[in-house]
Amino acid sequence: MSRKDDLTGRTPMSGFRSSHANNKTKRKFHLNLQKRRFYIPEEDRWVTLKVSTKTIRTINKNGISAVLREAARQGVLTAKI
Repeated sequence: MSRKDDLTGRTPMSGFRSSHANNKTKRKFHLNLQKRRFYIPEEDRWVTLKVSTKTIRTINKNGISAVLREAARQGVLTAKI
């Protein structure tokens, strides 16, 4: 299972871990992914999605239907909805 947001398609960023002596080693900045169920009233069904906490805040603000439409319009929708 990949660490990818189902609605936005965001993936982990890469960067460097820096020691006190300023030595650099590669690391990844992972998303804060949560598995959540959302109710879609237009289709009268529940959908389980793996989304980041930033996406959950966007869903709370705009609604699940608007976020799904926007994701489909941008072609980023990776979940089978």
